[in-house]
Amino acid sequence: MQVLKTGKEEIIYLLTKAICKYSHDTGQEIIQNTNRKHYNAFAIMLSDISNQLPLTYNNLGADVYVPDTQSQQEYPHRKYDITGGQIKDALSGIVAHPRPFLVDACYIYLYGIGKKAFKNNPVDDDLFVAPIKSNTNTNNVVLNNTLLLESQHATLQQGINKQQKLTRFLLLFTVIANIAIVVLWLQLQKTKNNWQVQNKALNVLPYKPTQQEIDSLQGVWLCYTGSPQARISDALRYHKVVPNLVEIKYINGYFTYNRFGASFNHIGNVQFQSPGIISIYSRINNAIGTTASPRHSLLNLFSNSKYLSAISASWNFDVGDKNKIIGIREVYIKQGNGGHLEEVINDVENASCQCKIVRWHQTNGTINTYFLKNQLIDSLPSNDLKLLLNEKSILLNTPQEGLVIFADSLK
Repeated sequence: MQVLKTGKEEIIYLLTKAICKYSHDTGQEIIQNTNRKHYNAFAIMLSDISNQLPLTYNNLGADVYVPDTQSQQEYPHRKYDITGGQIKDALSGIVAHPRPFLVDACYIYLYGIGKKAFKNNPVDDDLFVAPIKSNTNTNNVVLNNTLLLESQHATLQQGINKQQKLTRFLLLFTVIANIAIVVLWLQLQKTKNNWQVQNKALNVLPYKPTQQEIDSLQGVWLCYTGSPQARISDALRYHKVVPNLVEIKYINGYFTYNRFGASFNHIGNVQFQSPGIISIYSRINNAIGTTASPRHSLLNLFSNSKYLSAISASWNFDVGDKNKIIGIREVYIKQGNGGHLEEVINDVENASCQCKIVRWHQTNGTINTYFLKNQLIDSLPSNDLKLLLNEKSILLNTPQEGLVIFADSLK
């Protein structure tokens, strides 16, 4: 039974063949390297196909796609848009689970039908996983050659004194081992000295937290931020807020920071600066591991309120040149300790809520589900929380009228 390729093996084949077809049809050669701009025209063409999927999926035999409610958006902000960066990443093999609409768009462009219809009537054998073939004759030849070599080797070794050979080997091994031990010890001392210098120069973990402080910090947190209020690309940005789910873990003397947001995720670290005072450093968790939109926060754990306010040097996380540095208040609410977070991907539930879904698997077996998306501040359950996150909590890097919309301007 033939098995259709999936994942990165499938999308690499589809994109490679689609680029060849596109170059032949248009006469435009696409340079396949790490520059995502080279793929922009090709990506726009595929986007024209993918954004029609809510209307054409049934006739073309593709997956089910719900219409985009943001009908006024333009490329690349439509729901089913494909960017040059996404194509570049998929071709490089770092995308294990490509977007379904990208896959269906490639099938439609190459074969005129979606993936589901292709499975029922395949027209390209190269899209199937090649069966493993057994070559008995080749195996026998290899086995015979191996036996012949072993026989020749045994004949050559007959004239060698085995005891003398073993003695020379042990002597040589001892000398090499002693040299290796000395080199490793010197390297360890150098590394230790370098770390002590860096620790002092960079002020890394100068304060050793108590076990009580460790327990109070690590765990799962809900973090609210009002950065959507400063995104000039969103005409409806007034009183917007977005929840993030944060997991902080204590590992070998330091804290890791893993933050799930509605649109993108952050990774970073947390450090105690003094009793109860912590700094949080994070950056966008991207596929290529570069530092994108780094942000830094200060938070005081000593508070009688369940709403802990952090002051952050952050970004409005807008598109391209519109991504501006801002100062902002973020509110952290402790959810509990233990367990692990799981991001729900490619699930029907994602489409129905148009948001990011994260599940917290607790150690007692309980599962809490969080739906992360931009929402109105007025929908928050607490007036205290609303006051902490309104438009007065945002400081622009450069003063600009009208970027943050105040209530008075709506009258």
